[in-house]
Amino acid sequence: MSTPRPSRRAALLPGAVLTGALLLSACGSGGDSDPAGTRQTATATTHRITDAEGRKVDVPSTPKRIVALSEPTLDAALALGIEPVGATAGRGQRGVSTYLAGKAAKTQVVATVAAADLERVAALHPDLILLDETTGAKKNVAGLQKIAPTVVTAKLNEDWRTAFTDTADALGRKSAAQQWLTGFDTRVAGVKKGLGAAAGQSVSVVRWQGGAPSVVGRGEGVVGSTLTALGLHRPAAQQGTGSGHSEPVSLEKLDTIDADWLFFGTLGSRADGERAYAQARNVTNFSRLTAQKEGHVVVVQGSAWNSAGGPLAARIVLDDVEKALVK
Repeated sequence: MSTPRPSRRAALLPGAVLTGALLLSACGSGGDSDPAGTRQTATATTHRITDAEGRKVDVPSTPKRIVALSEPTLDAALALGIEPVGATAGRGQRGVSTYLAGKAAKTQVVATVAAADLERVAALHPDLILLDETTGAKKNVAGLQKIAPTVVTAKLNEDWRTAFTDTADALGRKSAAQQWLTGFDTRVAGVKKGLGAAAGQSVSVVRWQGGAPSVVGRGEGVVGSTLTALGLHRPAAQQGTGSGHSEPVSLEKLDTIDADWLFFGTLGSRADGERAYAQARNVTNFSRLTAQKEGHVVVVQGSAWNSAGGPLAARIVLDDVEKALVK
């Protein structure tokens, strides 16, 4: 699918929109210092944070119109009960990631993973813009900052828990995020205790696309860290930190994705995964995989498992593992 480019008019916004945007920027660009850490503007109380790039940004203490220009920041906001007015489309999708669509029914898509449309962002009159290094919108930070206070919440491959709490800090909800994580950890401990005979088994995670698999979820993202916390391990070819978001596997090396369990998806919905699984079963040697022979292939909502996600994606991963492995 082609990636829409920001309008050439984005640098020359209509006067009224630009004026309002610059007013918002004036109260969020990290300018005047305040010994108390907050200051009163004509519109709202702000607090100053240091973002992942080391920039000091004054953000509204209670933002009302948030634009989340990455999948993890949208996920984090929704987990905290905040529906942004604008967001990025999910990877390979026209709308937001399918696993988030039910909580973001009113959210307008104003960006792709590759870039943000500055004119559409400005038209939403945001008072806070969030993004991270999983999105191409990072190259638009200077332009976005002219529209509203803009926070880069996390570096690429940042631990998702840290990214979540830093995003929550920008939203004025850090304590709520910490409570969410405490509840999640309690659930992880319960699921791990219930694994029984499945304890310590191997788990492979792949995205099927273009007639072949790609390995996903390596490292400390929502998939890798959750599986590790459960005491499950990955096949040798899926251990360590990956070289990118996904790593293609040739059909000649299909055995490298073999494991006791195979969590299988696409970039879309579970229904998309079912269609891809029907295709995969016709591939030579797929029937020889241990997981396939044992009936241990689990089709998942790939937009949660196979994208750059946050707390809601981690909860779906945990739910799917519990449903499949806990008897």
